[in-house]
Amino acid sequence: MNALKKHYIVPGDDFTRAGEASGKVKGTLKQLGYNSDVIRRVAIAMYEGEINMVIHAGGGEADVSIYPDRVEIILSDHGPGIPNVELAMQEGYSTAPDDVRSLGFGAGMGLPNIKKYTDEMRIDTKIGVGTQMYMTIRVHP
Repeated sequence: MNALKKHYIVPGDDFTRAGEASGKVKGTLKQLGYNSDVIRRVAIAMYEGEINMVIHAGGGEADVSIYPDRVEIILSDHGPGIPNVELAMQEGYSTAPDDVRSLGFGAGMGLPNIKKYTDEMRIDTKIGVGTQMYMTIRVHP
């Protein structure tokens, strides 16, 4: 089965543009007739990932594959990597700088929310090289 594939650049210097890719994917899923639960879960998980790339990695790329039974998302960046993924997965843990927190971001809920709203999530990270996050959201009847 062929997938509809989309590729987006996530700019790393502008919080006002973070979320553009997830917004476009949300619109595409609506046009294709996906149910509101799938659309909501994809939009939340992808948005959280985009924000993380802006805060921690100077932006990155998002590749989305839309299948009839699932949506697969790969977020890739060339940031500093995540030193301790287990710690980063804890609600409330954040390494966001104060200036980012003053904007209302960096509360330490990004990765926990991604895990909550996806059916599968995997993080591959290498210090000094970057991070790839793989997410799958299944279409439940």
